[in-house]
Amino acid sequence: MKRRNFLKNASLSGIGLALGKSLTSCAETPSSEVVGTLEAASLPLVIATWDVKNSTAKAWEILQNGGTALDAVEQGCRVEEANEKGQSVGKGGLPDRDGNVTLDACVMNQNGDCGSVVFLHNITHAVSVARKVMEDTPHVMLAGSGAEKFALQKGFKKENLLTEDSKKSWEAWKIKSEYSPIINIENHDTIGMLAIDKDGNLSGACTTSGLAYKLNGRVGDSPIIGAGLFVDNEIGAAVATGLGEEVVKTVGSFLVVELMRQGKTPQEACEIAIQRIVDKPNSNYKNFQVGYIAINKQGQTGSFSIHQWFSMTKFQKGVNETIQSNYFNKNA
Repeated sequence: MKRRNFLKNASLSGIGLALGKSLTSCAETPSSEVVGTLEAASLPLVIATWDVKNSTAKAWEILQNGGTALDAVEQGCRVEEANEKGQSVGKGGLPDRDGNVTLDACVMNQNGDCGSVVFLHNITHAVSVARKVMEDTPHVMLAGSGAEKFALQKGFKKENLLTEDSKKSWEAWKIKSEYSPIINIENHDTIGMLAIDKDGNLSGACTTSGLAYKLNGRVGDSPIIGAGLFVDNEIGAAVATGLGEEVVKTVGSFLVVELMRQGKTPQEACEIAIQRIVDKPNSNYKNFQVGYIAINKQGQTGSFSIHQWFSMTKFQKGVNETIQSNYFNKNA
């Protein structure tokens, strides 16, 4: 998975993203340009953030062979975690500003059980460690050296996650960049995946190497249940990507699911959740990206983002396709 610029290069050069108040007010009504919300359900089904067809193909294979939705999302995310060229999750992820690759991940199953790891070092498959936390401990979250110790005890392999390519990118950043957080210049990404199996049960997973060149110890939304991921097997599931700090502030994935509980389609729920971020007092939304994908119990899906170029990969009815998301800021 290639690194993605959440905004166009022009915005990174200081060109503002203009948006009038007229657009802000009209977003009260969800867009009619929905992505798959009215499509008849066909199970099983898997969706993921971004163009990750290899990952959704693996998840689909698991589902077709009778695996659970949890098995599918774990194995699908592992594909990207092992992709050293992706530089966004797992081995080869871009490091923090001190040169350390640290991983965050979480999983949530059909029963509402969940597991999470934050600030994990030296272990490629953070999503699988998160599942072990869920299944083999009385806890929800393990962090830092404790998470690494637990992973090693469970048989995970310790390895250096900083590849030569990511090291070179970090060294180049040190020369030309300020030592302070600059939103959306340090490119970052996440893979979030949701699946519904042939029995109609939902699960989800989210994994990331986090904000590139972040302060050492920074954790975003990806491992936070309710922010980066939320699953309610009676209603649906949602996962987020983008600037994690903004997702956490609105407990975004939980919000999307609760909106579906109130009768909104997945598409409508994603759009309203983005609007919630945009409408926050003094929101700086023109300078960061957030995107959501969602699925409901009927197998309907939705995706929406603040800015253009967010996408969702969907595997359903034997078709594995990447769908460009609709987005809020049409005047970019």
